[in-house]
Amino acid sequence: MTAPSPAPTPATAASVRSDLIAEQDALDAVVGDLEADHWALPTPSPRWTIADQIGHLTYFDWTASLAITDPERFTALTAELMSAMTDAANNETEDAMDLATLGDYRAMTPSELCHAWRTNRGVLSEASATLADDDRVIWYGPSMGAKSFLTARLMEAWAHGQDIIDTLDQAGITHAERPATDRLRHIAQLGFITHKWSYINRQMDAPTAPVRVELTAPSGESWTFGPDDADNSITGPAVDFCLVTTQRRHIDDTGLTVNGDVATDWMHIAQAFAGGATTGPAAGTFSNRSTS
Repeated sequence: MTAPSPAPTPATAASVRSDLIAEQDALDAVVGDLEADHWALPTPSPRWTIADQIGHLTYFDWTASLAITDPERFTALTAELMSAMTDAANNETEDAMDLATLGDYRAMTPSELCHAWRTNRGVLSEASATLADDDRVIWYGPSMGAKSFLTARLMEAWAHGQDIIDTLDQAGITHAERPATDRLRHIAQLGFITHKWSYINRQMDAPTAPVRVELTAPSGESWTFGPDDADNSITGPAVDFCLVTTQRRHIDDTGLTVNGDVATDWMHIAQAFAGGATTGPAAGTFSNRSTS
């Protein structure tokens, strides 16, 4: 592990927004030139194709813009979405959530969907340009600070992009590279601060013992979170920590070193995103897969 780097410049809503746009552009470079039939390839997300992954981002980039500019309309749409979730829970419509968020996009051609995604990204970009650091934004559940709100969108773009890249790699399809960058710091920090949430979301008591996380950034910098004297620790590549906390990799398929029972337990249930408790891929699923 390299020596700790100087403290980074604190993130602002404007800087996170800039990184979000860059992350979206990096994914666009991957999917923008895909053949039409590639969009129908199944991804690691059950029932979701590459088109569905982009449709998911398209829908929630749009609702994110509404959350900023028209909270009342966002609230009304949320009520409709919650109704769909109730239907799904009651087994009235197995794919109720997918129909509510993806139905319109599944009717589009790949070129139409790509255009819709770019349009909604642009709408979100314009809306988020109005956010100040101390603003709060209504969302699904508690409101979020502006920086956290935009970080969540960046995390979504990166994580769903990873699903697409894994799919293309498995199919042996050549695509534009998406190199890991230090934009991952936002996701790594989100992964760290959602430690307790990973337990609470499973109706479990969160452990009180702290965990030290020491990560090597794509640039070679050292990112550290948690107290120096913690008995539990996680060290290794920042990209691997982000993959685990967004449930795109099992801890065993990464280069992370985990010490202590608390850290080990956390890495098996880590969940940096909102929503019901879910689990990531089984060990061995991606043991030989690219993480670019």
